[in-house]
Amino acid sequence: MIETILFDLDGTLLPMEQENFVKAYFGSLAKKLAPYGFAPEKLVESIWAGMKAMVTNSTEEKNEARWWETFDAYFGELSHKHRSVLEEYYAKDFDKVRHSCGHNPAAAELVRELKARGYRVVLATNPVFPAMATEQRAGWAGLNIADFDLITTYENSTRCKPNPEYYTEILTKIGAKAEECMMVGNDVAEDMIAETLGMKVFLLTDNLLNKKELDISTYRKGSFGELLEYINELENT
Repeated sequence: MIETILFDLDGTLLPMEQENFVKAYFGSLAKKLAPYGFAPEKLVESIWAGMKAMVTNSTEEKNEARWWETFDAYFGELSHKHRSVLEEYYAKDFDKVRHSCGHNPAAAELVRELKARGYRVVLATNPVFPAMATEQRAGWAGLNIADFDLITTYENSTRCKPNPEYYTEILTKIGAKAEECMMVGNDVAEDMIAETLGMKVFLLTDNLLNKKELDISTYRKGSFGELLEYINELENT
């Protein structure tokens, strides 16, 4: 019996073209930090390096620590001196990136329907953002932190997708077994990997990402409406 449903955020609950989001995000961050001496090209390079450090994290350090170690290595004293500016960016400026994303009311409606039915719901977004930014992106999708039993962020996670250990870490946190869970996402490589642990999976195809052109014929897939139909099937079996 499925008791917990995990949802990806970007491209799943929050419609987006990844390239447009990245362009808007990097552009607004560079605009914020440039007056403090952060060269835009070096800044973008450091962000990608920090992302890689988190995605490949195999230590017991939180992803947050891996990010700042990398960022500090690029900017040294400049990073330490103006760390509060980056925090201020997420508090005051990040919301402007909202325009690069879409909105699908069906996403929030389904999450709240599942909560009302008694499911535990996890926002299983790749934990490469601070909680403040993750909560804002959930807000863009019409949701808030109260809608979820757990939200993965770089402060509370030591692994990232597509590492299966990311999902193992979630299971440990919520005290669940893989066979009691379903992962819903739009990225074949990052989200469907949960199936290897024994989770059921559903591939949302509205903003399908399949960079490696993997075979998707075996997955249940479709829209939010078709996801609800699948959940109803499982409840009746």
